[in-house]
Amino acid sequence: MRLLIAKYRHVFSVGLQSNIVYRWNFAMRAAFSLIHLAFVFILWRAAYQGETTIGGFSLHQTLTYFITLLVLQFFIGAFNEDYEISEEIRSGLINQFLTKPINYFVYRFTIFVSARLVSGLLALIPLILALPLIGEYLTFPPETWRLVLGLPAALMSALIQFTIAYIFGMLTFWFLEIQSFVILSMTIETLLGGQIFPLDLLPATIFRMSQFLPYYYQMYFPAAIFTGRIDYASAVQGLGIQAFWVLALLGIANFLWRRGLKEHTAVGG
Repeated sequence: MRLLIAKYRHVFSVGLQSNIVYRWNFAMRAAFSLIHLAFVFILWRAAYQGETTIGGFSLHQTLTYFITLLVLQFFIGAFNEDYEISEEIRSGLINQFLTKPINYFVYRFTIFVSARLVSGLLALIPLILALPLIGEYLTFPPETWRLVLGLPAALMSALIQFTIAYIFGMLTFWFLEIQSFVILSMTIETLLGGQIFPLDLLPATIFRMSQFLPYYYQMYFPAAIFTGRIDYASAVQGLGIQAFWVLALLGIANFLWRRGLKEHTAVGG
């Protein structure tokens, strides 16, 4: 067990050093995200013109949601892991993992965690600098249970996002190009993940249906817990459904890996 921990700790360390090399890429992406946030502020301030609440939430609560969403995207969002996995399969680099005592999924997830640590911390820098301008809009609920439930929700969200990216990467065993699949998934995720607007603004029936899909738990769910858009009972129920999707996606990922290796071996002779 100690050797196992040491092995992946080394992978994490290497991933951390590798991503620090590209720190300026993450920093620039975070800086440009503030431009997107500025447009969000302009749009929602216009939407609230003459209104005190929309969907039962004030302007400050809605803007707090989008600021929280921005932070979560850099700490738990999957950026290009699917393409990296796809490239390793296509180029044959994945072969080195077939002869070593290392779990490829755990290896890639460890790299993912190290990358999100770097991108998340760098994203905080422009937000801190912008705090004098956006600080007045931040209004978080005081309940401590939101932090207790929100942190595991965020961790499972990260696992869901990575596993979905991993699954799309595995499709390279059967398809030479996965870009169309990834773009389709990103489009659905942007809409059903609450990145365009809070999902609770949807009609009640559609909102209820979205709660049974994995996209709901990628971004909206942890952000909604932290910012007070769902109550305690809904948060607890959501954690159960989220855990189901974690297990289901892990099962799909493992199935595709095993089947994919058979295809890979057959093609490789």
